[in-house]
Parts: sequence; C-alpha cells; structure tokens
Amino acid sequence: MNRPILKTRIQQRFAALREAGELGIVAYLTAGDPSLDATLEFVLALADAGADVMELGVPFSDPLADGPTIQRASERALKSGTTLAGVLDLVRRIRKTSEVPLVLFSYFNPILQMGIEKFASAAEAAGADGVLATDLTLEESEDYRRVLRAHHLDAIFLGAPTSTDERLAKIANCSSGFLYLISRTGVTGAKDTLPDDLPALLRRARAASKLPLAVGFGISLPGHVSLLGGLADAAVVGSALVAEIANATESGARASSIDAAAAALRLKVRALKQAALGGLSRREVAP
Repeated sequence: MNRPILKTRIQQRFAALREAGELGIVAYLTAGDPSLDATLEFVLALADAGADVMELGVPFSDPLADGPTIQRASERALKSGTTLAGVLDLVRRIRKTSEVPLVLFSYFNPILQMGIEKFASAAEAAGADGVLATDLTLEESEDYRRVLRAHHLDAIFLGAPTSTDERLAKIANCSSGFLYLISRTGVTGAKDTLPDDLPALLRRARAASKLPLAVGFGISLPGHVSLLGGLADAAVVGSALVAEIANATESGARASSIDAAAAALRLKVRALKQAALGGLSRREVAP
C-alpha cells in the first residue's frame, strides 16, 4: 500500500481546512490563456481572494475531458506559445511571491514527451506540489507514481460516478494530497444544478478513503459551494473562471482587459469562498 507524501503544501492546506471545519476552493486556470504573464497575475489575484489550491492546466491539442470553454482556452494558450516547460517556469515565478499550493493539471502526453523523471525533477525544483494526469490509468501509473513520490509531489487521480466501490478503493490507494471526484459523467463545463446522485458518490468515496474529497465538473455557483459544505472537503471551479477570462480579454486593450479579468476572478472567488464559509462545516457523510 502506498503511503501519502508528508507535508506537501496541499496536505498542509487541507489539514488546516479540516481543523477549521471549512470547505476549500480549488481554482483551475488554463496556463497561458491568454499568456503566461497574464496567468501569473491571475493566480496571484485568486490566491489573494481566497483560493486554497490552484490547478494550472497544461494546454494540450486534444483535451478529451474538457468541454468547449476549456478547449478554447487551450487553443488560445497553445497559440500564444505555451509549453509544459513554460508552465514549469510559471510555477517558479509564482513561488517568488506566493505559497499557494499548486497542482499541475495535464494530459499524460506532454509529461511523457518531456520524460517522467525530467518532468518531476523540474516540477519539484520549480515549487509544484502535485500532479494530476487526467488520462493516465492506475494500471499504467506505477513508474509515474514512484517518480513523483521520489520528488515529493502528490499524485492526484480522478474518481467518477461510474467508478465501483472496488475501483474507488484502488484510486484512493494510488492517490495522495486529495481525491478528485467528478460530479457527473461527461466533460467539464459550468452547470446550473448538482447531480442528484452526488451525495451517494461522496458516501462511497468517504468509505473508500481517508483522503480529502474535492468535487469538480459543473461547479460554478455559490449555491453549489454551499451545498457541498456539509459533504466534501473542497469544490473545484474551472470553466466558470476560464469563462471570466475569455469574457474580459476577447475585446478591449490588452493591458486593461488583463486587469479586468483579474478583477472579475477576484470577485468570483470571493463570492465562492464566502459561500464556503457560510455553508455547513465539513462532516462525515451520513450512510
């Protein structure tokens, strides 16, 4: 059985949230949309507004798990010249002024092309805390997990409503930092309501793992966050934030649009964090 890495920033943050009885906010951005310099400003704005963990999406040409909003963000980021090496340099730049926990959110191909050892070494040196390779299966992840562990990086995996209890246990056994639960089948994207069967998934995941549970895919509104306050440990918000960037940067002067996007992101996360603080404190999901 794999034991969790000790004292990563991710684990420290979730421990603090649990101690406070507080739901965390995990904020996703596509790195390089519309530029890496802009992403640096956005990350710092979100951390200042209360985001507990940041996910930096590595843009990829075939983002199979992502809906239209993030697909278009990846296209913009690739057009701006963003690479995995550039995202790692962005992590280094963030670390000059912020200790917010950072997760590299990537498809496996860019990691494999760089080389797992080279990637993990560079990620550790830059100051990353964890990695989520969305399309890497557990059965093919042994070397990847071993290398990440050697470089003090949390290996984060996805659980889904279609995952059996046995599969959830295997996912949890291979994970550290937190367990990322997909709220619904399909691709990413903001939704109006949470699935009716989400509490059942959280109960099954809680029975399978002692890791913190973060729920993503479709989380976009303060009301969603309030509902999750008594069920999960964190809400993952992605497409709703990426849409704010697109809305602010697709028109207007570049400098002013970046400032407008940063301001919109602050407002969005402050509202979500306020909902998290106003919701029920974290508790075990009742059977």
